[in-house]
Amino acid sequence: MNRRKFLNLTGTFTGGSLLLPDFLYSFGAQNNLVFGEQCLVFVQLNGGNDGLNTFIPFEDPLYYDLRPKIAISKNEILNSAKGMAFHPALKGFASMQQSGDLSVIQNVGYPNPVRSHFRSQEIWQTAPTNQEYLNEGWLGRYLDLQCKEHQPTAGINIDSIDNLALKGEEPNSITVKDPNRFITKNRQENDSQLSDNPQLDFVRKIASSVVEGSDDIQKALSKSAVSDVIYPKTSLAKNLEWISKLIKGNLNSKVYYTSLGGFDTHDNQLSIHKNKLTELNDAVFSFYQDLKKSQQLQNVTIVVFSEFGRRVKDNGRGTDHGTAAPMFIIGGNNRGKIIGKNPNLLDLDNGDLKHEIDFRSVYNSLLKNKLDFDSSQIGIRNKPLEGLF
Repeated sequence: MNRRKFLNLTGTFTGGSLLLPDFLYSFGAQNNLVFGEQCLVFVQLNGGNDGLNTFIPFEDPLYYDLRPKIAISKNEILNSAKGMAFHPALKGFASMQQSGDLSVIQNVGYPNPVRSHFRSQEIWQTAPTNQEYLNEGWLGRYLDLQCKEHQPTAGINIDSIDNLALKGEEPNSITVKDPNRFITKNRQENDSQLSDNPQLDFVRKIASSVVEGSDDIQKALSKSAVSDVIYPKTSLAKNLEWISKLIKGNLNSKVYYTSLGGFDTHDNQLSIHKNKLTELNDAVFSFYQDLKKSQQLQNVTIVVFSEFGRRVKDNGRGTDHGTAAPMFIIGGNNRGKIIGKNPNLLDLDNGDLKHEIDFRSVYNSLLKNKLDFDSSQIGIRNKPLEGLF
C-alpha cells in the first residue's frame, strides 16, 4: 500500500472522538511500557523552515548581501555567540540555550537533497540508506523491535493525520487529535473481519489498536498533575500540553510526535516567518517550563526539525526550497552546545548550503544515548553525532 492510501485509510480512525462500527472492536490487556524513563518528543516544521533566518549568521556580510529584502538586522538578533544568533521571535529558545538546555546542530541534511516537500519529509521519516522507498518509518521499525508484545501506545502522534515515521509492521503507535475526547463508543468483543483484503484488514488492526490504547490515555490524563504553566492558545501549544500531561501521567510512551505547518515562505516571508517562529517559540518554551517544573526535563528530549531549509539568496519577498538547515535539541541532559561549523555562504552548491551533518547521525545519537538502542538494527549505519549528550 502506498503512503497516500495508507494515510487516507488510517485517517478514518484517528483524531477527535473515536466512533467505530461495532465489528471493528477487538480488545486485549494493555500494560504500560517499562523501558526506563527516557522519551523523545518530535516537533516537525512542515514546509521547509528558513534556517538562515532562524539561527542567523549575522557576522557574515554575505548573509546581508544575498538577502537584501529579508535579512534580520543585527539590532534585532538574540543571544549572539560564535557569529550566530536567534531570530527575535525566539526569545524562549535563546533563554533555553543560555540555561544550557538547548543544543543547535548546524547544516543538517543529507546527500543529493530533494526539494519536494512530500518526498523530503518521507526521507526524514523513513531514514533510508540510499533514498530507497521504505514502507516503514524509522521510529516504527524501532518500536517493532523494542516492543516484545503489541503496545498500542508505545508511540503517540498528536495530529490530524498519521505520521510515516511511526509506521511499523505492527501498530505500536496511535494518532489522536484531542486526547481528552479520545474515548471509545462502547466495549464489545467481535472477531468478524473487515474484509478479505489484507490491506483493509491491516487498517482494521490499526483501528483495534486505537481502541486498546484509549483507556491508557485516559488513565494517564487522570493521573497527570495540574500545571501552573499557562500555555498559549495555539494548536501546537495545545498538542504539547497534551504530551506533557501524558508524560506526567506515566503513559510511558517512548516517542511522541507532533507538527506545525506554514513554513513554505516563498512570499511575504518576514511577516509569515515571524508569526510561525513566535508560535513555535511560545509553545515549546511553555512545554519546556512545564517539564522543568515537574522535574521531567532530564527524561524528555525535544527534537525540532524541518524537511529542508531555504535557498540562500532571497527571491525578493521570500525564499525558495533549499537544502541544509539547523536542528534544535532541547532537554534530555544535552550539552547545550552549538554543534557544527557556521553556514558557509561562500561555498554553495548551486545556490544552496552544503550539508555538513547527516540527519541519520542525529537519529543514531538519539537512539544510542537516550533509548539505549543500536540503530544498525533498523538500517541506520551513520556514526552517532558526537558532543550532543
